[in-house]
Amino acid sequence: MAKYIAQIIVLGTQIVGRAFARALKQEIAASQEAAKRAGGGQQGQNRVAANLKTGITLEEAQQILNVSKLDPEEIQKNYDHLFSVNDKSKGGSFYLQSKVFRAKERIDQELKAEGKPPETCERKEQI
Repeated sequence: MAKYIAQIIVLGTQIVGRAFARALKQEIAASQEAAKRAGGGQQGQNRVAANLKTGITLEEAQQILNVSKLDPEEIQKNYDHLFSVNDKSKGGSFYLQSKVFRAKERIDQELKAEGKPPETCERKEQI
């Protein structure tokens, strides 16, 4: 009986060990792919820092503001529209308005890093 229990324990440990090793390999591959997408090197570190600061990635910010390229005029136009539509006094959502604001903030950081002057927001208040 003790022999069977020992075999079950050994077999269970081997299965868990293999699963852990496979998960670790997948996580390493995923983090390497994310580093490649971020640009790698100093540029990648800057993007990661900006993502952490604002809590939003550049791609997500572009989706929120419905822009495909970093054109300051188009970004400002979409921002103004979405910000005013989601104004709480007009029956909008404060949550969505804050997401729009954070998306604009994240894109402005990227434009600043690229050396392009971002369009200034008429609203200076922080959400």
